[in-house]
Amino acid sequence: MTAFARHQEHGEYGELTWELRSVNHRYLEATVRLPEDLRAIEPQVRERVTARLGRGKVECNLRFRAASAAGVELSINERLVDQLLAAADAMAHRLHSSHHPSIMDILRWPGVLEGGEQDFSPIQQAALAQFDVALDSLVETREREGQRLAELIQQRVEAMRQQVAQARERMPQVLEGVRERLRARIQEVAENLDSDRLEQEMALLTQRLDVDEEMDRLRTHLDEVARVLKQNEPVGRRLDFLMQELNREANTLGSKSVDSETTAISVEMKVLIEQMREQVQNIE
Repeated sequence: MTAFARHQEHGEYGELTWELRSVNHRYLEATVRLPEDLRAIEPQVRERVTARLGRGKVECNLRFRAASAAGVELSINERLVDQLLAAADAMAHRLHSSHHPSIMDILRWPGVLEGGEQDFSPIQQAALAQFDVALDSLVETREREGQRLAELIQQRVEAMRQQVAQARERMPQVLEGVRERLRARIQEVAENLDSDRLEQEMALLTQRLDVDEEMDRLRTHLDEVARVLKQNEPVGRRLDFLMQELNREANTLGSKSVDSETTAISVEMKVLIEQMREQVQNIE
């Protein structure tokens, strides 16, 4: 499902900003981008995503802006400074120069200023706590969208029920019309009709054109869609399967149709199924 969440907090360590994005995807695919100093929390971030989400392409981005000299103490490598000064004096004596390096020149020399190792554990724990808040917001957004999608699919289910009812109501007229057309054609080409054989042929034709079973399966699948939509768990894959089954029955109805109205009903069913299929791709 499409969703976005952003959470930012400030602390003594600096500023942490999480941005989470979720887009439609058949499976769950998480991309985690972290600052190098906080890379250690990536497995825990992925575990949290997997525990809360079942589908979607999810991007988890963290930005960290450290406070000035946060937790870092600078020290001078005095041994290196002594070596630099001694080398500078030797060069000045050799070149007969009075020029000596300035204090800033020495401080800028690589290795003169040393920073102590910063403990990132508190920042990592803060980042995980803030990620939980952002993930809660993302899940809530996805749930709200899921409710809206469920309502849209339910509307299509009710429209499908109406189409099924129309097709079932129409079938007796369709079958009787086929029988009458067949009888009229046979009477045009034959003088002596075997009425028993004619009735047998009509019965076989009627059986081939009968769609009661398809109507029953359509109704059963629609009932199952309505039931699944009410479940409080990931249902996307189950709905995918049901859309395939609905489409199969609608195609069978169309292939058996010998009536323009029944064909139109089949086409309308497939349109509704495709609309539901598009929405199902957004459901976890």
